[in-house]
Amino acid sequence: MGFDVIVVGAGLAGLTATAEIADGGKKVLLLDQEPETSIGGQAWWSFGGLFLIDSPEQRKMGIKDSKELAYQDWMGSAGFDRLYDEDYWAKQWAEAYLDFAADEKRDWLRSLGIKFFPVVGWAERGGYLADGHGNSVPRFHIVWGTGPAIVEAFEKRIRTQIDQGLVTYLPRHRVDQLLIENGAAVGVKGSILEPSNAKRGEKSSRTVIDDFTYKSPTIVISSGGIGANFDLIRKNWPERLGSSPQNMISGVPDHVDGRMLEISEKTGARIVNRDRMWHYTEGIKNHSPVWTEHGIRILPGPSSLWFDAEGNRFQAPNFPGFDTLGTLETIMKTGYDYSWFILTQKIIEKEFALSGSEQNPDLTGKSYKRLLERLKSGAPGPVQAFMDQGEDFVVANNLDDLVNKMNELVDNSLLNKDEIKKQIEARDRELDNLFTKDLQVTALRGSRFYRGDRLIRTAKPHKILDPKNGPLIAVKLNIISRKTLGGLQTNLSGQVLNSDGCVIKGLYAAGETAGFGGGGVHGYRALEGSFLGGCLFTGKIVGENIRTS
Repeated sequence: MGFDVIVVGAGLAGLTATAEIADGGKKVLLLDQEPETSIGGQAWWSFGGLFLIDSPEQRKMGIKDSKELAYQDWMGSAGFDRLYDEDYWAKQWAEAYLDFAADEKRDWLRSLGIKFFPVVGWAERGGYLADGHGNSVPRFHIVWGTGPAIVEAFEKRIRTQIDQGLVTYLPRHRVDQLLIENGAAVGVKGSILEPSNAKRGEKSSRTVIDDFTYKSPTIVISSGGIGANFDLIRKNWPERLGSSPQNMISGVPDHVDGRMLEISEKTGARIVNRDRMWHYTEGIKNHSPVWTEHGIRILPGPSSLWFDAEGNRFQAPNFPGFDTLGTLETIMKTGYDYSWFILTQKIIEKEFALSGSEQNPDLTGKSYKRLLERLKSGAPGPVQAFMDQGEDFVVANNLDDLVNKMNELVDNSLLNKDEIKKQIEARDRELDNLFTKDLQVTALRGSRFYRGDRLIRTAKPHKILDPKNGPLIAVKLNIISRKTLGGLQTNLSGQVLNSDGCVIKGLYAAGETAGFGGGGVHGYRALEGSFLGGCLFTGKIVGENIRTS
C-alpha cells in the first residue's frame, strides 16, 4: 500500500497532524514505538492546561486580557537573543501562536467537543517588572476532563479515519532511520518490537522481532523531547542554571528519550537551542510509580515558605508559582539539588494541587460532585495520599519535631531549627499589619484580589507558627524533568531546515520535537499552558500545509 504521508510519533502533535492531513483525503501511515495503550503520549498524563488570551472564561472571572498584554508577557519571558540565527523562526512562530491563542484556538477546540473549567489558573506570575518574565494575568485554562479529554477528541478523529481507510496506525514500529535521497525525504526504516502488554506509561520491551521499510514523499517527525533521558539533559544543561542535578525524578514516561532528534540530525536536520529546557523544582516521588523515577509536580499556591537545603529562605521572587527557571537556577547554585517547603495544614488544604490527569480524578472524570469535595475540610484526596504514603512529606505538631524529621529524611543535620524558627517568626510578625515589607506576604495578599485565587488557590494569610493553623508540614522538593524547549528548526510551514537554513524537501516536524515550533517558540522561559497548545498548533499547521500541498 502506498502512503502520501508518514507520521512518526502518536503523541498529541502526531495525532493532530494526522487528523488534519487525512481530512484532506490523503493516506497517512502513523508509526509509534509504544503499544496502542499509550496513544496520545505525554498529553494523556497532563493536567490539561491551555494558554488562551481574552477568553470568555477570563472575562467572566473579571480578568482583562489582550493580545498586546500577552505579547508583552511572552516576549519578556522568551528573551529571544539569537534573532538572526536560532531564534529567527522561533520568534515568528511565537507571534503566530499568540494570534492563534487570541483568536481561533478556543473555537476550534470547542468544535471538537473540548470544554474548559470555569476558573482560570494563574501560573508563572513572574515577580519582576511589567516587561519581564511572567503572566500579568491568569491565562491557564484547564480542560474539563484534563489531558485524556484532549487525547480522546483527536483519537476519535483518527479512529474514524482508520475506518475510512485514510489512516493506518502501526504501534510497536520504531523508526531507526530517515531515508533521504537527493536532499529529500523519501521514507523511513526501522524495527518492529515484540508485542507488549505494558499499561499506559509503563516501560515497554525493546526486543526486536522484525524490521520494516516504508516509502513516502512526506515525513512528519512528532516524537517528543528528551525529558526521560537524564544523560542527554545533563549533556545539554546550560551553565547559567548552575550545575546539573545529580539526582532527578522524571515527569515523563521512559519513551520520551530523544532518539528521533538524533536520527533526524544525522540526516542533516538542524537542532537549535539545545541549552533551553524546562524542568520543575517542586517534584515529589510518586508513591505508586508507573514509569522509571516517576515524579509528580506540586502545583502550589503562593503561601508556602521556600527554603534551600541548608534552611535559608529564598529571596524574592523565588516564591511558589512565580518563576520556575529562576528558582531552578537559585536552587542549583546552592550546591544541592533539592529544597524544602514549610507550610501549615490550612495552606495544604487550600493551595496544594498535583499536576497530572491521574492526580485529579474529579476534573479528569468530569465530576462536579467530586470537585465539590475540594471545598471540604482536609487536604484533597490525592494530596492526602502523598501525605500518608509519599516519602517526601513530613508532618509534626511543632517546629522542633518538624526540623528533626526533615534532617532525618535526608540523613544529615544541615537544618538548624533556631535559624528556621527565626526566619518564620520574622515573616509571621509581618502579618500584624495590612502593610508589609515581605514581598511574599504582599504577593499572597495581592493574589486574593483575583476571585479564582481567593476561592480555590490562596489561603487566607495566617501565621505559620500559630498552633491553631497546624499541624506543620514540610515537603522535600526534587528537580523533576519535563520539557525540551529547543528542537528541530522549522519554517512557518513546519518544514525542517538544514544547517544552511534550507528546507529538507518532504520533511516536517511538529510538537516538542520542533521546540513546539521553529526550534524554540518559548525562548528561555515558558508561560505555561503553552506546551499542549504548542503540540496542537504545530500539528495543525503542519497538517494543513501538507493537506493543501
